[in-house]
Amino acid sequence: MKKILFIAQEILPYVKSSQMAVAGREIPQSVQESGYEIRTFMPRWGNINERRNQLHEVIRLSGLNIIVDDSDHPLIIKVASIQPARMQVYFIDNDDYFFKRQMLTDENGAEYSDNTERAVFYARGVLETVKKLRWAPDIIHCHGWISSLVPYFIKEAYADEPTFMNAKVVFSAYDEFPQLAPAANFPNAITYRNASPKAVESKNIDLTKPQALAQMAAAFADGLILSTDNEMLRAYAAGQNVPTIECEGTKASTPGIIDFYKQVAGE
Repeated sequence: MKKILFIAQEILPYVKSSQMAVAGREIPQSVQESGYEIRTFMPRWGNINERRNQLHEVIRLSGLNIIVDDSDHPLIIKVASIQPARMQVYFIDNDDYFFKRQMLTDENGAEYSDNTERAVFYARGVLETVKKLRWAPDIIHCHGWISSLVPYFIKEAYADEPTFMNAKVVFSAYDEFPQLAPAANFPNAITYRNASPKAVESKNIDLTKPQALAQMAAAFADGLILSTDNEMLRAYAAGQNVPTIECEGTKASTPGIIDFYKQVAGE
């Protein structure tokens, strides 16, 4: 095991400090300092100051269209560096889903009705970009609700891709998950290649319920890291026999996380 792909929701200093943003910064940095090769992704949220953080577009990686529920959405890839950590971060951007838009909720605290579509676009946008990089990860570590569909797509849609066929997926769950039920087009939005709602429903997941994203993350992951007291998710993971550890999600826990990577990788 040498290569770790981090698919984050929040990373300091690009967004305000939170448990997830600290984990998004410190875990990849510490893993890299432990001798692993890493790649790190996050959404280009609308509250990120591109000039201050020196984001610039990577033309050779941009230009692909991601189809979500029969609608084309251009994929824009940007990049910036956290110099003290010697860590490069790729940003997934799109005007429909991220331009002038916040994270889970808008400026008034109302959840965006298309959050499930945004999660589809983010997951597939990252995976298509990693394919273009020709970089095959051994472990894919996802953080937060926006990355919750990555395990599903890896196992159902990208399972035969050389880039991902040997990868194991770990999902870190935090307190923040959508409270609204998925949009009505959710079953269509997650249908891609061999991935279909039938695979989800076989895991006892109701695609009309708010907990669907969290359950999909756990059901298709090879390991679950709980940085939350979400008893529903803990019980669901146990029922699906998903290996689980409890974690505060900070740099101090990184040795335990690396051991968990080795466990799910069978090392």
